[in-house]
Amino acid sequence: MLTTKHMAITGSAALVLTGVLGATAPAHAAPAPSTSAHVAAGGTAPACIDRSGVRNNAGGGIAGWVYNGCGKKMRVKVVVHNWRDTSCQTIPNKQSKYFHTNGGRYDRTAVC
Repeated sequence: MLTTKHMAITGSAALVLTGVLGATAPAHAAPAPSTSAHVAAGGTAPACIDRSGVRNNAGGGIAGWVYNGCGKKMRVKVVVHNWRDTSCQTIPNKQSKYFHTNGGRYDRTAVC
């Protein structure tokens, strides 16, 4: 048998779960499971990584150059929607690497 205390806690928990109280998840809560088919990459690459040369191909896939202007070598990869991400590549400062895939669409450039 539930006591009034248990019922109050259960009721409050139900309100929080349904969003009625407008509570947000605590900062230490586990992230929601990814619906992506690929393993999540690191954070988005900083602005000193120029990925403006990466384009979606008309028939699918991506191709282009990623330039490192960060002042140090950087490890980056291109995250591709509906396809495998590119491999992680080390790009020395003031140099570029060419990335391409046969399928998918450009999502973002990430550090790794």
